[in-house]
Amino acid sequence: MKRVALIAGARPNFMKVAPIHRALAQRGTLEPVLIHTGQHRDEAMSDVFFDELEIPPPKIHLRGGGEGGHGAQTGRLMIDLEPALEELAPALVVVVGDVNSTLAAALVASKLHLPLAHVEAGLRSSDRSMPEEINRILTDQLSDLLFTTCEQAAENLRREGIDATKIHFVGNVMIDTLRRVQARARSRPLPGPLAQKPPDLRFALATLHRPTNVDDPRSLDALLDMLAELSARLPVLVPLHPRTARGLSAERRASLPPALHLIEPLGYLDFLTALDRAALVLTDSGGVQEEAAVLGTPCLTLRDNTERPVTVALGGNRVVGRAPARILAAAHTALDTPPPPPATIPLWDGRAAPRIAALIEGYLGS
Repeated sequence: MKRVALIAGARPNFMKVAPIHRALAQRGTLEPVLIHTGQHRDEAMSDVFFDELEIPPPKIHLRGGGEGGHGAQTGRLMIDLEPALEELAPALVVVVGDVNSTLAAALVASKLHLPLAHVEAGLRSSDRSMPEEINRILTDQLSDLLFTTCEQAAENLRREGIDATKIHFVGNVMIDTLRRVQARARSRPLPGPLAQKPPDLRFALATLHRPTNVDDPRSLDALLDMLAELSARLPVLVPLHPRTARGLSAERRASLPPALHLIEPLGYLDFLTALDRAALVLTDSGGVQEEAAVLGTPCLTLRDNTERPVTVALGGNRVVGRAPARILAAAHTALDTPPPPPATIPLWDGRAAPRIAALIEGYLGS
């Protein structure tokens, strides 16, 4: 059986590799092998997902690249990945998304002359100040198979000179996972401090982790002040990314109103429960934009751009920038407006991973 190495390392990766691993295993002709780079080492950011998403334990678990800047982390990830991939000798390396583990694995696979597939290829924000944008562009240039979530992503790749025969529009594996666990998520109580509240509670959900929003204390303080003001209208639940938590002192947390609930990171099922039932989500995450669109939850993206424009065109996503006053005004407008219906986006049907597995099998001649 030919081995297919699946590379994951950060929270968004696990929801993407789970259905691919399952679909490859079901083919019966390929051996999927999961490599966890350890980029997210916190249990709440990685380990919990193996149980919730029914992913087998990784065959290889690396140390994660450690602390430091993007270059240092990417370099250390490459140092760890090279001997792992040499020993494994897979017929294909599959990377997902746009984190540092994605680029590190793509570079190592290229140096070792291993075929490479990129899931979520072609997404572009046109903002090269985002490390993720650089990771996406370089990974796509190195890839032999490029699996896209939407037609616009394929157009981006063709415009950048990618051979059209390498590009395959397959849909969105994130939505495969959402569809698989949606009923389980809906049967759960609301997480954290909202668990004891009435089931019809109206609340907002917020996630913040982009460096432009949380690394500068002034930017983070301004966004927290905005959320505090919003919490005067309805409770606001904020699962804290470790990056965001590092920028918050105990004094700052104590200064926030009681209706602004800062909590530890949530597992995938608990987060999906909250996202599904929220009256509004405010986020700087790409994946949350996609999930909110499919669930019909109004979404405000706290950035100046998005690499998921299909969620704006066909879903309830609105890119509102980073100015607190503008965000707050948009939040009140969204809360005063009937929510959008769940989006119908081509091939976001829960069958992206089987399409990917079939294409990989054909590519490898199994």
